[in-house]
Amino acid sequence: MHFTSEKHLDVEVSDGDVPESGVRKSGVLEREFTLGEVPGILWTPVSGPSAEAPLILLGHPPLGLDRMYPRLAARARRVVADGFAAATVELPGSGVRPRLPLVEEARAELRRAMAAGEPVGDDIVDRLVLPLVERAVPEWQTALDALLALPGIGGPVGYSGGVISVGVRLAAVEPRVAAAVLFAGSLVPRAVFEEARRVTVPLHVLLQWDDEGNDRQASLDLFDAFGSAEKSLHANMGGHTGVPESAGEEAGRFLARHLKS
Repeated sequence: MHFTSEKHLDVEVSDGDVPESGVRKSGVLEREFTLGEVPGILWTPVSGPSAEAPLILLGHPPLGLDRMYPRLAARARRVVADGFAAATVELPGSGVRPRLPLVEEARAELRRAMAAGEPVGDDIVDRLVLPLVERAVPEWQTALDALLALPGIGGPVGYSGGVISVGVRLAAVEPRVAAAVLFAGSLVPRAVFEEARRVTVPLHVLLQWDDEGNDRQASLDLFDAFGSAEKSLHANMGGHTGVPESAGEEAGRFLARHLKS
């Protein structure tokens, strides 16, 4: 792991604590890094925790870290405020990383099918999602190795957000992940349903009831398939980008309950 930059994140204040600038230090240190050819970002308390902080892996869709940065940074601020460290990595085939031709081809077929109002076949979903899962999960595990070796960061580890198929595979195969918050809404290959039966960690699943790009029944079927003894489904009205702020707060309480006990 090679750190390439660092900065402190600021937040606006309204209580007049810093009248000259209107901002104050938020207590978050943001460091960009590379792990081999994979870029990533780590957020930790500026002063460093008094003990090793649990780590939250922030998943995200394959749109590129640059495009996702505002949302990721906002989530990271909340995570660090709750006493965690947070980290993310660029997904294969997105951002500055080389494209995956077979995935790009499947994505084009998906767009054509959706534009024509045609059903999206399992073959397209498999070619779109499975190559990403196969590459991304080992990279997350390699990142975990490096992150947990840093001072001030320890287990247990939580996973939050991202492509749900990546989260399912990671929760199924990585014993260091002790709890996960999963966002329903991505196309899910049939093989992932079988993997879901092997997931046993506590789960908090978010579902937007009117998500225009999601098969609601498939999301419900996947939730039913999870093998976890503790799992909860939190459905909110609205489309894909309409997740209420309260849903994030509930997810934060779930992670605190399971990673800080």
